[in-house]
Amino acid sequence: MAEENKWKPPGDEEDEEEEVDEATYKSAKDAVLFVIEVSPSMLTAPPPTDAKKQERDTPTLAAVKCAYALMQQRIISNPNDMMGVLLYGTEETKFQDEEDARGGLGYPNCYLLTDLDIPAAGDVKALKDLVEDDEESKKLLVPSTEPVSMANVLFCANQIFTTKAPNFTSRRLFIVTDNDDPHAKDKALKSSAAVRAKDLYDLGVIIELFPISKPDHAFDRSRFYDDIIYNASPTDPEAPAPVSGGVAPSLTSDGISLLTSLLSSINSKAVAKRALFSSIPFEIGPGFRISVKGYIIFKRQEPKRSCYVWLEGEKPQIATGVTTQMADDTARTVEKLEIKKAYKFGGEQITFTPEEVSSLRHFGDPGIRIIGFKPLSMLPIWANIRHSTFIYPSEDDYVGSTRVFSALQQKLLKDQKIGIAWFVARKNATPVIAAVLPGAEKLDENGAQIIPPGMWLTPLPFADDIRQNPETNLIRAPEGLIDRMREVVQQLQLPKAMYDPRKYPNPALQWHYRILQAMALEEDLPEKPEDKTVPKYKQIDKRAGPYVIDWGHELHKEYEEWRKDNETTTSVPAKRPAPSGKDDIPDRSKKAKTATPDDGPTDAQMQHAYMKQEHKKMTVSQLKAWLHGKSISVSGKKADLLERVEEFLEQK
Repeated sequence: MAEENKWKPPGDEEDEEEEVDEATYKSAKDAVLFVIEVSPSMLTAPPPTDAKKQERDTPTLAAVKCAYALMQQRIISNPNDMMGVLLYGTEETKFQDEEDARGGLGYPNCYLLTDLDIPAAGDVKALKDLVEDDEESKKLLVPSTEPVSMANVLFCANQIFTTKAPNFTSRRLFIVTDNDDPHAKDKALKSSAAVRAKDLYDLGVIIELFPISKPDHAFDRSRFYDDIIYNASPTDPEAPAPVSGGVAPSLTSDGISLLTSLLSSINSKAVAKRALFSSIPFEIGPGFRISVKGYIIFKRQEPKRSCYVWLEGEKPQIATGVTTQMADDTARTVEKLEIKKAYKFGGEQITFTPEEVSSLRHFGDPGIRIIGFKPLSMLPIWANIRHSTFIYPSEDDYVGSTRVFSALQQKLLKDQKIGIAWFVARKNATPVIAAVLPGAEKLDENGAQIIPPGMWLTPLPFADDIRQNPETNLIRAPEGLIDRMREVVQQLQLPKAMYDPRKYPNPALQWHYRILQAMALEEDLPEKPEDKTVPKYKQIDKRAGPYVIDWGHELHKEYEEWRKDNETTTSVPAKRPAPSGKDDIPDRSKKAKTATPDDGPTDAQMQHAYMKQEHKKMTVSQLKAWLHGKSISVSGKKADLLERVEEFLEQK
């Protein structure tokens, strides 16, 4: 059987037929285990303050709320990710079912609140009951009188990851505690904990610490956790290293909620990075190559179908889809080997083998090759047809790539130049000409990194991608009106004159997931979405209202002056009255006969009017005058004249 290969735009063809090498992608699955300490200090509410947003929850309960909020998000947006919650330091002990069946207490004072698994509605409800039911939380969150060995806690986490998520590439352990030195008087236990942490590191687990500072004591990592937390994982060398003495959620009156701080910090570390392409060669010169990885940093997030749910059974279940090719005439199953691609040419279908199709689309192996350098000023702002790709050095194939990459990036920044490169993202991908832009590191007010240093690949348009701008007859505003508008804009500046998209979530996307969450958890549907993009009209009116009124007055004054200056050209001349004794109706036939070419529009005016379909609004005398100048017949009605005008312009 032959499948006709119909012509499609290059973008659609690439998306449908391009063979993607799945080996170049990191796994998007993520396994996160919360390890939350239960101790008298962690169960102590923060002292009262004068802050408007006073935090009332204890650190332990706030951490459980954080896990609950994160589980709510990921049960919809990332349905294949695993999450679990382990409490340590509790009086009660609970582990996996097989341990309870043997009656053993291999991990005393460790309570597995939610086992590491894909979150179900029951798991979310269990956390919700613990968060909202004070009696349930007081019954469970009882600290133990005996000290807890951190080596035992880490070994418990090791077994959970080994049994529940053995094949996950991204496995993360989140430790929430306010005790910066749990084994201050026992070096043997401290050494044992370091060994268990090394075992987790060898297993590929990334340990992230979320320290809680006390009102009278700042959390000190160097006392214990510098030997526990590793900078990177062998499976993810670019994993973010912990910031020494980083900003910790505080219980003091700093105006930041503990829950918000924890959730924001965990969200920034919870998602594993996914490479668009992994370790492809970057050829700077003939025979001079390094290795780089590519990432999509900015991308429009839209509601998408991540899975199918079957609702006909006793409870909703995730359905597994199977695609089968069927023959139209016999309805039998068609194997993949029976399908051939073909192109209709000359009334016949010319078939192609898979090797021939691959060879037609093969423009070279994946890679980035510099073909020249240009000043940054030569790159216009409009030469951006698709999202840019962020590239970062990798030592996988070429040792020393980081050093060479950094030297090139700094040199391009210093000289304000860009590279022009031939770019093939992956096997059988359509090649593009891209600009290699150097990017400097950007930090926020707290010193946290917003944009990492590196380089960006910006696809450049070909000649066919560039369209001519439409003709416009705009009038430039006078300087006085511009000055008035400048005052209005100055009153509407954002804090620090900087737009932070993280503060304005997409309301349509959040509403979509909120409805799905309510349906999955059998909750009441919300009445209306929370939209932070709605302008604050009262504040805008208070700040800029008087300036806007002044601008309106200035606009009216400038318009009156412009109208007086242009009145002779814009106003229609009044008709002269007919001489006395004659009919008031003018003799149109005589006027048409005496019309000269000077009375009609010019060729440029007629061409412009024809392009905008405004020639149909012209009078008969104007059309006859223009046709007379072209030695074309002027007889007939207006429709005949328009037809002759259009024929002449189309032939031209």
